[in-house]
Amino acid sequence: MPSSQTYAVVGAARLFALLAIGGPIVWLHQEQGLLALAAVSCVWVYQGVTATRRDLELSLSPMTEAAAIGVICALAMEDAPVILAALVVPPLYATAVAGVRTMFRTVLVELIAVVALGLMWWETITTDQAIAIFTWAMAGLGLSLIAAVTFSSDRVADPLAPYRDAQEHLRQLIDLAGSLSSGLDVGALGGELLSQVSDDIPNRALVLYVPRGDALAPVASTVELATADSVATETLAGDVRLQEAGSSKPIEIGEGFAFRVSDQAIVAGLRPAGADTSRSLPLSAVARDLSDTAVKLDAALLFAQFRDAATADERNRLAREMHDGVAQDIASLGYIIDALAARPADEAQAKALGMLRDRVSKVVAEVRQSVMNLRTSIGENESLGAAISNVARHLSESSGIPIRVRLDEQPTRLRPEVEAELFRIAQEAINNAVKHARATSIDVRCQVYAPEAIITVTDDGVGLQAARADSHGLKIMRERARLIGAELVVRDNASRGLTVSVALKTPRSAVGSDDSTILTEQR
Repeated sequence: MPSSQTYAVVGAARLFALLAIGGPIVWLHQEQGLLALAAVSCVWVYQGVTATRRDLELSLSPMTEAAAIGVICALAMEDAPVILAALVVPPLYATAVAGVRTMFRTVLVELIAVVALGLMWWETITTDQAIAIFTWAMAGLGLSLIAAVTFSSDRVADPLAPYRDAQEHLRQLIDLAGSLSSGLDVGALGGELLSQVSDDIPNRALVLYVPRGDALAPVASTVELATADSVATETLAGDVRLQEAGSSKPIEIGEGFAFRVSDQAIVAGLRPAGADTSRSLPLSAVARDLSDTAVKLDAALLFAQFRDAATADERNRLAREMHDGVAQDIASLGYIIDALAARPADEAQAKALGMLRDRVSKVVAEVRQSVMNLRTSIGENESLGAAISNVARHLSESSGIPIRVRLDEQPTRLRPEVEAELFRIAQEAINNAVKHARATSIDVRCQVYAPEAIITVTDDGVGLQAARADSHGLKIMRERARLIGAELVVRDNASRGLTVSVALKTPRSAVGSDDSTILTEQR
């Protein structure tokens, strides 16, 4: 962003140009020249006001200013040739705000404007006028090249520019959100895309993959694949992903095929045995037909990434506030209680202070646990099951309750937003079992066969109790499950205790339906 000194230099150049042009015009009483001078003054005063107030989005662009000055000069050069001196200033302004490349374009624009309109208006340009036009345009070019060194060293970065850009983009996103006919549901859009592929390509299985770190995560599939078929489609999609940047060459090997439908999405599939491929469209043509749906899918994926980043930032902010604020304040109360307990007035007061100290210690422990929960997330290289195991280990160590975790995972990862919601549901279920169930043991089972998953949390505690008025855990878990199309089930066990399960399933009744999850959830 140009500095105030840069705008001062451009403003001074405009002022001196007006004085140099206005002196001869006033001395010679050139009426047409006075009108032209007034028009040039209006343009430059407007530019100066918007620059001074930093409302730069209201300023004319360098080339627009150059075109305006060129038009004014063309109309007035017959009666007041001195007006052509105004051609010096637009290139200087262009250099100041946009750089040398824009300056060259500005010189070209003002030359075209003055020459073209001059020929149309006056039907001819005299030799003296042509020389004057060339002289003043080249003077502006030369001065601008000299000033470019000063302007480039004088430019200062605007530290708030990224925030202003973010504000503008977020406003646009909010305005556009209501007009998105298909919404931003990745699973639904992935299912729609696979349905379109099925209309054009005979197949017995289709899977839509998106990048997840160094691997690929399935977004939607048409059928439940056997292990061998799942490996085959993922390998084909991986081969497409490894192609050179800009390449979109489909891959066909035997019954298998894969092709890229967008920058982020790859479709892989298997044809029926002995299928006649001569009647189906070429894969490249199918990819072109999917361009509209692919744009929607990419938008949904980018929105999911943005939402995850914003959520992570907010969770970290809340964790910092709790750790540095509430936790420290409560700990300070504990120190005051310790001081009072050192000199109790009587035995009853000592007993009360001891109970109060125990309660404060429990609150501090709960706050610290909440901070840990907020900060805990699934890493790029850590699986969902590994993240749940870490949470269970920490809770078991802090509570003394045995927590057994059984994992059954395939290497293929779920989408990041799906993993994040499943992780938070499992975390809340385990936390509830530790805090409220009065359980002596907790069992956690995590099964992940992307794009499906089932997580179950079972305890041997008191079972489902009446919800407290200030308790929102179960409601939040249901909302999380609903966000990813999962099913949450909470039920009392036949003997004792509670089982919470959340399941993410791919419906088989419709091609490419969205994933839904069944996860066992606790309170």
